[in-house]
Amino acid sequence: MRRVRIAVVTLGLVLVSCTQARNTAAGGNSSAEAQSASPAASSPAQPAVPGPPPKFDSNRAFQYVKEIVAFGPRPIGSQNHKKVEDYILSRLKGDEVEEDAFTIETTEGKFPVRNLIAKFPGTEDGIIIIASHYDTNYPLRDTSYVGANDGASSSALLLEIANQLRGKKREGYSVWLLWDDAEESMRLPWFDPESLYGVRHLAQKWQADGMIRNIKAFLLEDMIGDADLHIERETNSTGWLEDMIYQAATALGYQSHFFARTSQIEDDHMPFVERGVPAADLIDFDYGYNNVFWHTPQDTVDKLSPKSLEIVGMVTLETVQMLDHR
Repeated sequence: MRRVRIAVVTLGLVLVSCTQARNTAAGGNSSAEAQSASPAASSPAQPAVPGPPPKFDSNRAFQYVKEIVAFGPRPIGSQNHKKVEDYILSRLKGDEVEEDAFTIETTEGKFPVRNLIAKFPGTEDGIIIIASHYDTNYPLRDTSYVGANDGASSSALLLEIANQLRGKKREGYSVWLLWDDAEESMRLPWFDPESLYGVRHLAQKWQADGMIRNIKAFLLEDMIGDADLHIERETNSTGWLEDMIYQAATALGYQSHFFARTSQIEDDHMPFVERGVPAADLIDFDYGYNNVFWHTPQDTVDKLSPKSLEIVGMVTLETVQMLDHR
């Protein structure tokens, strides 16, 4: 993902904004961020849907993170990348899985790309997509960078969400879990034309065949394992959907982890935002002081927490239930 601007808001007044591109492979060099006004001021919390809260096994999800990271760096075109693909598919045996495979040509050569989509049917017409990328940064392929937070945490989150959806009749929209490929830029600093290959391909494909009209919401998970969890209010995202996420977080008692900061971030959701699909980016883009761990070999499992996975997983599932009843 690429951070474009930080919107600093205090007492409802926008005080400053600045343009900021991604930093080099040495890690992000984000400016210090002020706290925004409480989201509740503009979107008062509403009761969630009736019934018990969602279930989520945080310890199992955290074990998935460890197992993904154990493969080592997983840039596209590598053996480790293929091993992680196979690992994800092994956890989805018995599920309906679609593979969207194609080849890209970049300044670094040609590479195979494979999006993985697990489909859990519902009783209502329409689809909710929950997405995560699973590759690591290609320019860092010769380092020990394993992307524990940036890619592994969200990929593991989706595997645990699959566990919660599996074998249950969905009284609502179908849910598709998308592990999108080739998200990371082929160059550093971040280079937009050579990034987001997987989601760009799917957005174009689904627009061409008309499927995109069936998507009710696109929920992106990215960098959600940080032990010091603070999810951004992301301004490229759809306002009413972010409001709903905050309402879900409030209903579960997790609102203190959401939307204290406001940022504009270009991420996997953008190809769908640009095509009019309601989308939200659940991302904590402040990983270590001044984002010091991002895109460095310091992005390791010891900086993550099962509780953070639980918070984001339960809020995501609660949001899905709220969308079902919208």
